[in-house]
Amino acid sequence: PSPYLYQSLLSLSISFLSFPFLYQQPYTPALLIRPMASLLFKSLRGAAAAPGAAGAAQQYSSRRFKCLGGLLLNGSAPATLLSSRSPSSTSSSSSSSSFSSSAASAAASSSSSSSSSSAAVPPVEVHNPAGKHRVLVTKNLPGERWMQLLVAADCRVDVCTSPDVILSNEQIVSLIGHKCDGVLGQLTENWNHELFEALKQAGGKGMSNYAVGYNNVHVPSATERGIPVGNTPGVLTETTAELAAALTLAAARRVVEADVFMRAGKYEGWLPTLFVGHLLQRKTVGIVGAGRIGQAYAKMLVEGHKMDLVYYDPFPQPAFEKYLDGYGKFLESQGDEPIKWRRAESVEELLPQCDVVSLHCLLDDNTRHLMNEARLNMMKDTAVLVNAARGPVIDEVALVKHLKDNPTFMCGLDVFEDEPLMKPGLADCPNAVIVPHIASASLYTRGGMATLAAQNVAALVNGYPVWNKQDITPFLDMPIAEVPKAAPSIVNAKELGIE
Repeated sequence: PSPYLYQSLLSLSISFLSFPFLYQQPYTPALLIRPMASLLFKSLRGAAAAPGAAGAAQQYSSRRFKCLGGLLLNGSAPATLLSSRSPSSTSSSSSSSSFSSSAASAAASSSSSSSSSSAAVPPVEVHNPAGKHRVLVTKNLPGERWMQLLVAADCRVDVCTSPDVILSNEQIVSLIGHKCDGVLGQLTENWNHELFEALKQAGGKGMSNYAVGYNNVHVPSATERGIPVGNTPGVLTETTAELAAALTLAAARRVVEADVFMRAGKYEGWLPTLFVGHLLQRKTVGIVGAGRIGQAYAKMLVEGHKMDLVYYDPFPQPAFEKYLDGYGKFLESQGDEPIKWRRAESVEELLPQCDVVSLHCLLDDNTRHLMNEARLNMMKDTAVLVNAARGPVIDEVALVKHLKDNPTFMCGLDVFEDEPLMKPGLADCPNAVIVPHIASASLYTRGGMATLAAQNVAALVNGYPVWNKQDITPFLDMPIAEVPKAAPSIVNAKELGIE
């Protein structure tokens, strides 16, 4: 027999023995297995050229190793496996810490090139591959500070690059894999017992939602498995309030209707009755939910338009009430009429009194479909309803009917009951201003949210305590090396005894 055939068979044996091992090692760069593939193919070519061995070599090449060799030599599939499979141990092994920059670059490049793959595990980009703690980030985030915090905390960061806007639970489970210390997830994901069980089995120490709200997270499931859940309060207040104010003005003054009219080339000249809307000055605004965002929104309307205020909240807000009293006295000192305010005892008491009603409540069993058909009918026919809280707070089917039955009634919506879908007919209502959940979409806020979520995870995987202070600016403004070694906000800290 030809020596080429012996060499070929030897290479085949080495390949079959080694490849399964390398396949299971997520930190093994593609560069380690390419030489093996190259040797294999040289052997096969040599065997093919030898008398009597060509048929066997060509058979192996065409049926198996043509595909395998393309994967290994091109690097795309192994790099995807490299970046999406999870480590098998919590320690930073010698193989991972000895990564060369070229190998890491090859892995990241190959991971990006495989984004169109139909593999079960979505593609990821790996940052700081030698990091001790594996952290999964299910969507790329704005800014750079969040990544700097995770890298400074000795985290290997796997950022999912799937083109899918919303990942399924099956995809997230596959991304978590067998070893994952922490996850930075999105409000569009259903974080239920399935995901928290997968995270627990992978050795997870924490999960942070990239949002201040967490109605997409079943916190009891996380608590039951000993997993802390973080959120991002404190950076969305003014940004969300501004968007709610923008929706208020756009709806009251019919801005979007007029914009569509102009773009359609229908404007032929000024008319006395063209897009007549509602004046807000010295009218009455009502807020349902007087938390930080609700209060910030109220101040914009009260100070900007001198609107009277009615607020409903299960708990009195003495500091807010003191501000309202003080602002009224200031106006009076300037020879202006003071604003009036009062706290309503119920939503039903608030609705008939207000020209604008803005919703800023949490979503729970008590507030789901808070604005139903009966309560919508309690509002003025010319009122403006604004929702930048959570979509299911409004019965959207009832709202569509109310908008169609009352053409002078306006609404401004940033969130929707079946997001990202809208109930049938809503898009056809000209008296509805609708935007795609962009209340927090300012550069400062989205970057700040990423920073807080990343610091939550960085702290949890390193065993740091909870911040327990309302002022979160040190996490946003201080140099990376001076950022407090703490988790900014953990919603189930008390239940887990980690306060």
